[in-house]
Amino acid sequence: MSTFPKTADLVDAHDAEVSFCHLPFRRFGRLRRIAGVIRTVRTFEDNTLVRRCLEEDGEGKVLVVDGAGSTRVALVGDVLAALARDHGWAGIVVNGAIRDSAEIDAMDVGVFALGTSPKKSAKTGAGEVDVHVRFGGVDLAPGHVLYADDDGVLVAARALHA
Repeated sequence: MSTFPKTADLVDAHDAEVSFCHLPFRRFGRLRRIAGVIRTVRTFEDNTLVRRCLEEDGEGKVLVVDGAGSTRVALVGDVLAALARDHGWAGIVVNGAIRDSAEIDAMDVGVFALGTSPKKSAKTGAGEVDVHVRFGGVDLAPGHVLYADDDGVLVAARALHA
């Protein structure tokens, strides 16, 4: 999704069609806005499935990682952010923590997360891919469209831009 309005403008124009995720996300990476069709990973303190998804073609997609809000360990670091960039992902949203934030900030990626942690995650493969997840009062389903910028994260059932 190449050009899209900022989230405030989307709310003004499509308030009845968007859901606002009520979590204090922080933005990382050089991309200030991201938008794309949602793919999901549900996991707890294990990023094996996150890596597997980011190794796939991500053109036009945003990977939504539901880490149950844990900020104890990081689910995305500089290596996974580089995979997202190299495989064309529109961005990543993590209901949890990332690490290597300075390195990610220097990359042409858009990552939104609750915070940072220097601790790496487990590698057992626990979790599920492309399942319905819910956090911040919002349902995030594979195939829905996510928009995010410095003002917040929105979800809609369809693309709201040309």
